[in-house]
Amino acid sequence: MSRPEPWRLNQSAYSFTVDVPTRWADLDLLGHINNVSMAGLFEEGRGLFNRSLMLTRPSRDVRWLVAAVSLNYLAEAHHPGDVTIASGIGHIGKRSWTIQSGGFQNGVCVATCDTTLVYTDKTGATPFPEGFQANLERASVSTI
Repeated sequence: MSRPEPWRLNQSAYSFTVDVPTRWADLDLLGHINNVSMAGLFEEGRGLFNRSLMLTRPSRDVRWLVAAVSLNYLAEAHHPGDVTIASGIGHIGKRSWTIQSGGFQNGVCVATCDTTLVYTDKTGATPFPEGFQANLERASVSTI
């Protein structure tokens, strides 16, 4: 695994943050947060981020689906203690976009997660409706 770009380790580079509590059940035998549990923490943060964007579905037949998830574990996370999930929009295409996230505990980035979502209707991937991309752009990450 290559190290993430330096900006990924900076919580302020992301447009949205939320503290997600860890649970006793998240621990593995080595005493740190299990890799599957870390994926769940990112999922919770991603759901809350999506809700904060207030993206609307033009009809019941339209939705966005997760097409890919990539996680990189950088350091151990522990319980008790919240993991701050920081998220922002990375790449934006015509039918898909990527949410880039970092998981931070005690100010240290312990993992990164990239999730690609695809905008779909009954026929499959479909172009964004007017205004959808602009909502995504407002929540872009800051790579500077």
